[in-house]
Amino acid sequence: MTPLPTANPTLALRRAAFRSVPEMLDYAARGDTGVTFYSARGEPLSALPWREIRERAHVVARKLIGAGFAMGDRLLITADTWVGFFDAFFGAQYAGLLPVPVSIPVGIGGKEAYLEQLRRQFAASGAVAAVGLDELAGFLADAAKEFPAVRLQGGMGAIESLPEKPVDLRPLGADDTCYIQFSSGSTRQPHGVQITQAALMANLQGITGPGGLDVVEGDRATSWLPLYHDMGLIGFLFSPLSAQLSIDYLTPRDFARRPMQWLNLISKNRGTISYSPSFGYDLAVRRGAMQVPADLDLSSWRHAGIGGDMVRADVLDRFAQTFESKGFRPSAFIPSYGMAEVCLAITFCPGGSGMRTDTVDRTALAEAQRAEPAANPSDSHRARRFVVCGGVLPGHRLEVRDEGRVLGDRAVGRIFVKGPSIMPGYFQEPEASREVLSDGWLDTGDLGYTLNGEIVVTGRAKDLIIVNGRNVWPQDIEWAIEAQKVVKSGDAAAFSIDTADGERVVVAVLARVAGDEAKAALARDVAGAVREAVAVDCDVVLVPPTMGLPTTSSGKLSRSRTKANYLAGRYAPKPAAA
Repeated sequence: MTPLPTANPTLALRRAAFRSVPEMLDYAARGDTGVTFYSARGEPLSALPWREIRERAHVVARKLIGAGFAMGDRLLITADTWVGFFDAFFGAQYAGLLPVPVSIPVGIGGKEAYLEQLRRQFAASGAVAAVGLDELAGFLADAAKEFPAVRLQGGMGAIESLPEKPVDLRPLGADDTCYIQFSSGSTRQPHGVQITQAALMANLQGITGPGGLDVVEGDRATSWLPLYHDMGLIGFLFSPLSAQLSIDYLTPRDFARRPMQWLNLISKNRGTISYSPSFGYDLAVRRGAMQVPADLDLSSWRHAGIGGDMVRADVLDRFAQTFESKGFRPSAFIPSYGMAEVCLAITFCPGGSGMRTDTVDRTALAEAQRAEPAANPSDSHRARRFVVCGGVLPGHRLEVRDEGRVLGDRAVGRIFVKGPSIMPGYFQEPEASREVLSDGWLDTGDLGYTLNGEIVVTGRAKDLIIVNGRNVWPQDIEWAIEAQKVVKSGDAAAFSIDTADGERVVVAVLARVAGDEAKAALARDVAGAVREAVAVDCDVVLVPPTMGLPTTSSGKLSRSRTKANYLAGRYAPKPAAA
C-alpha cells in the first residue's frame, strides 16, 4: 500500500472557503488526496481518499436517518484514530446529527473513573446514541444504563447493522451547530463547548491563511494527536481537509510507544506540517534520540507547531539540537496559543520566525505582576524565560486585563479574546457560559502579558500559587524538580492549599523508588529543589506509580484533580525533612 498523493493535479486549492464541514468534504472529495493510517512500526494500515470518506459517510447518514434519529440529536463517539470515527463523525454531519467526540481511556485511573467520565458526558450532551471501538462497547453500555433516552449504543457494528434506507440526506449547514467539544477539564469539570459551523469555518480560515500556517499547494500533514482534543480534531483533521491536504496518522498510543515513528513519517512522506505539545517533542528526544535512522530527513518540515500546553523553551532547544543534523530547521517552530472555547487557535507566531523568548525578572513578576527584562538573563534563579506565542488571528481581538482595565505591554493579567471563532456558550449550561462570556468577550482563564502586539502566556489563573504575597507559577516548581533530575518529566504536580497559617505549597511526585530510605531521600531532594528554585518550603506527597498523577483528556497534567485527590486523602503525605 502506498501513501495517498500529496497534491491534487486537477483540483484547485481552496483554503477554508466553505460554509460547513459537509461542504468542505464535498469539495475535497473531487480530488485525489485523503487519509492514511499507520501502525506503530510505520506500516500503512489503510488509506481512504476524501471521496471514499464522503461515500462511507453518506451510507452512515442514510442509516441514521432511516433509524428515526432527528435533526440535532447527539451522537457520542469514542474518538480513537481509526476509520470508524470518520464514518460516524462525517455520517452524523450529513444526517443532521451533532457528533460528541469523547476520549478513550488514557493513563491510569481504572474502569470506574472512565465510566464516571462517560456518564458526565452523556448527561451534559443529552446523547441518544453512542458508538466507538468494539473493545469499548462494554463501557458505553454500562455508562448508558442510566440514560433511558439512549436508543443505540455499541461498536460501529451497531450502525452498520442498521438498514440503509432510500432517504434524502440533510447535511448540517452554515447556521447550524457543528458538534460538541468537551473541554479538557484541566482546571474544572469539563464543559461541552458548542462548536458552530460558522465559528469553525472562521477559525479554519485563520489557521490555513496568511495569519496562521499559510497553507500552500504541496503541503502534507502528519499527526499523532488525539481526535477527541481540539488540536487533533480541528488542527489535524478539519484544517487539512479544509485545504484538501493529505494526512498521515499514528495513534497517540503508538506515538507514545515509538515516538520516532512520528518523525519517520514526516521524513518518508515529506510531511510539511505537524504539531505537538511540548511533551511530544520531549518524548521524541528522550525515547527516540538513540534510535535515529541514518536516513532520517526532516528538511521538508516547514511548520513545526507547538501548542496545547505551556510552550517550553528548554524542550524545543533540545529537540532542535538533536535533529538539526537531520535537516530540522529551528526556524520551523511555530509557538501558538489556543483553546476549545475559540474552536482551537487564538494566536500564531509568524512562519519562519522560529521560537522567540522573553527573559524577565522573577522578583518583578512575582511581586509586581510585571514582566520586566532580566538584568542577567543567564541567572536562572533571578530570571524566567517565556516563549512568545504570536499575534491574534485576523478578525479577532485580544486584551490583557486587570479588574476590567486593559493593561499595557509587560503587565501581567487575564487574557480576553473576541472574534468570530468564539463559542456561543457551553451546551445547555447558561450559568457557566455567563461566567466566561460578556459582550462577546471570552475570559480565557489564562494569565499573560502583551509584547509588541504578541502574547506571552504565563499560566492558568486558577493554578497560580500565592505565598506571602508572591506569585509562584506551578510550572516553575515542576520544571525545577525535573531540571535537577530528581523526577522524570510529568512526574510532579505542584499546587497550594489553605491552612490555618496561610497558603501552603504541596508537591505530589511519583515515587519510582522502593524502600523507606529511598523514599525519604526523594522527598528531601524534591523539597530542596523547590527551596532552591522559588525560595519556598513545601510539603512533599509521594504517589505510587500504580496510582499515577491524573491528566486531562489531552494528556496534560491536571493539578486541580491532583489537589482534589490529595484533599480527599487518596495520597499519603510524606513531610519533607528539613
